[in-house]
Amino acid sequence: MDPILVSVIALVGVALLFDFINGFHDAANSIATVVSTRVLTPYQAVVWAAVFNFVAAFTFGTAVASTVGRGMIDINIVTPTVIFGGLFGAIVWDLFTWWIGLPTSSSHALVGGYAGAAIAKAGWGSLIPSGWTKTLVFIVMSPVIGMGLALIISVITLWLFRGFRPARVDKWFRRLQLFSAAAYSLGHGTNDAQKTMGIIAGLLFSAGYMKEFTITLPIILAAHAAIALGTLSGGWRIVHTMGSKITKLQPFGGFAAETAGAMTLFGASSFGIPVSTTHTITGAIIGVGATRRLSAVRWGVARQIVWAWMLTIPAAATIAAITYRAFALFGFR
Repeated sequence: MDPILVSVIALVGVALLFDFINGFHDAANSIATVVSTRVLTPYQAVVWAAVFNFVAAFTFGTAVASTVGRGMIDINIVTPTVIFGGLFGAIVWDLFTWWIGLPTSSSHALVGGYAGAAIAKAGWGSLIPSGWTKTLVFIVMSPVIGMGLALIISVITLWLFRGFRPARVDKWFRRLQLFSAAAYSLGHGTNDAQKTMGIIAGLLFSAGYMKEFTITLPIILAAHAAIALGTLSGGWRIVHTMGSKITKLQPFGGFAAETAGAMTLFGASSFGIPVSTTHTITGAIIGVGATRRLSAVRWGVARQIVWAWMLTIPAAATIAAITYRAFALFGFR
């Protein structure tokens, strides 16, 4: 068999492995709120999230995949070694932060790793500024938008239900949270799976197996299947941090956070912006907590998470660059 074809197949497998790890690393994003409010058991929640992660294959197009695949890195310098270095950097960082229970961004680990390997090969000129500008802006904007929307939804909902008995409100929102959790999982699958699609399409194009950069149906289905299976396996260490350490949630709060997160992700995906689902839902949870009082948010935990966010892109990029350089020593460029 052609050795180039073998390497491409192997790298597609590594990309789907990253998507699987993305799913279980970010399972907390999709299920932490619905588990912490006890609307669903952990097992029910991961099944619910996994289903909608896969259903997302049929929604919102592939604009994010195009941004990641050819809008951030010069596609002409991409080689299988660059792809492998980027994926390896992202996987190592994801597994490390999962092990210590920090909800960092798999998305930013991926783009950071991809950039690190590309810079190691061709220098800073390999980066496309326009694609990076909107990505870096939304590192800050996605949690802020999530927090703002959650705050608005919480205030409006509290006002609408101010005369109702708490037990009655709780009963209604336990049902509504099933829909908001589904919407958030749909948004998570829509944005996150597309990033791996872009990497796979870039690999196939650079290796000559595509005449033009295209996100085909097999790529779409494979990426969504991988992220859904990863979500199904769960990431319980991070669920605890997201669901209870930041602030205490009730079904009403879980509904507000998930709805705000879903709205943010749907909007970003429509414009082809690769955002962090982790940043988005964390901002939304903080927004819900702030409606009670600022002290309801455990700011010490939030600060630890922010530091992890700041480290993600440079850490994954460094690992990827070292990996690329190591392979380059043996002639793999």
